[in-house]
Amino acid sequence: MNYKVRSVRPDEWPAAKTLRLVALQDPVAHLAFLETYEEALAHPDSFWRERTANGAEGRPDAQQIIAEGPDGEWVGTLTVLIEEPGTTDWAGFSIDRKQGHVVGVFVAPEHRGIGLTEVLFDAGLEWAWARGVERVRLIVHADNGRAQAFYRRAGFVPSGRTIPLEKSPGDAELEFVLDPPE
Repeated sequence: MNYKVRSVRPDEWPAAKTLRLVALQDPVAHLAFLETYEEALAHPDSFWRERTANGAEGRPDAQQIIAEGPDGEWVGTLTVLIEEPGTTDWAGFSIDRKQGHVVGVFVAPEHRGIGLTEVLFDAGLEWAWARGVERVRLIVHADNGRAQAFYRRAGFVPSGRTIPLEKSPGDAELEFVLDPPE
């Protein structure tokens, strides 16, 4: 595999924006992301600069990791956020331990099935474990079977927590968790 997996740098916000917009055009984007293409497109450049800087290399509380293809094009990404005990997550649930939260997982369709997602997850998990998290979690739409199957293969298991989606009454997301390696 001739791909480079690394953390983003703050000045790479145009590439981060482009990759996010590509991800939001994926046929299952409505199941994978809480934002639409149109919503993302409306953000000013200042939003993308701040978003990229907040997940750039050297940040202690978040890391966006990307995969560069052989030609330098960004073809995959995931972000790990550190959640601290005593805080509340985006869905209003209390955080009871220091944990990593994987978000924004995407690999371009033409680069799927070659192990790239596994490499991105390995890098993200390594980063999270090095920060002393007690577990890593992610949230996946109840109807996103492809993603759930991958997360299970990666060792994540359902926690039993279901998160209703405000924008889509009747739809829900499921929390999956992974304990640190022994």
